Amino acid sequence: MVATLTALEAAALIASSRVEVIDVRDYDEFNAGQLPEARAVPLDLLRADTDAELHGTKAGVLFVCARGSRSLSAAKMAERLGYENVYSLDGGTSAWAAAGLPIVAGQRHAA
Repeated sequence: MVATLTALEAAALIASSRVEVIDVRDYDEFNAGQLPEARAVPLDLLRADTDAELHGTKAGVLFVCARGSRSLSAAKMAERLGYENVYSLDGGTSAWAAAGLPIVAGQRHAA
């Protein structure tokens, strides 16, 4: 089952484990500001080849978007493909910033 996390729960998960943070917004949104640990894999790219984009993920994966809708879709897709420890950030980067957590600008796109 996909776990939906608050910003503070997600921050604690990131700090305490080897979760991969994947931002499913488009590159322009991502470059405007993202979670410090995130890498960009736009939802359309993830839908096109989920296994290739998630290959090599760590113990779990936390999906992030602007408000939580796209990340929940991505998390459910990964879960259907058999990935375990799948999380979605409720409220997305908006909730993360509202909680006073750091947002960084820059590029860390999928390889």
